[in-house]
Amino acid sequence: MKASRLEELRENINCTKKEIATILGVSNSIYCRWENEQDSIPTIRLNQLANFYKVNIDYILNLTDKQKTIDINSELDRKLIALRTKETRKELGLTLREIGAFLNTTNSTWSAYETGKTLILSSFLIAICKNTNISADWILGRTNEKYR
Repeated sequence: MKASRLEELRENINCTKKEIATILGVSNSIYCRWENEQDSIPTIRLNQLANFYKVNIDYILNLTDKQKTIDINSELDRKLIALRTKETRKELGLTLREIGAFLNTTNSTWSAYETGKTLILSSFLIAICKNTNISADWILGRTNEKYR
């Protein structure tokens, strides 16, 4: 069985799952579920992992095989994410209602992302990025390169 990207990254620095869980401040069982791809990784934790490994989120999520070294320790900027979330929806030519239907959520949920009231769920981020060539790193403000 092919190792997950998180497992590969962790093994490349000779760390245990428990060590990474401790660094992130989560339980070992939660981290194991992420590494084994049994649970979605919260967006904030994706950013922490990308910062820790100094790689692009697109690579962690298997959206690309291109591993880019991103040597930043970025915090997520909700205002920038809100702008880019809205720009993404408009580029797709979708209304709030249509993107809500596409993601099986409400238009008010997506509106909360576009106004920065709520941070986009990683599962919605992944769905958008898998169906487009748009970079998760770009949406989350980690790069200015819009496309993977």
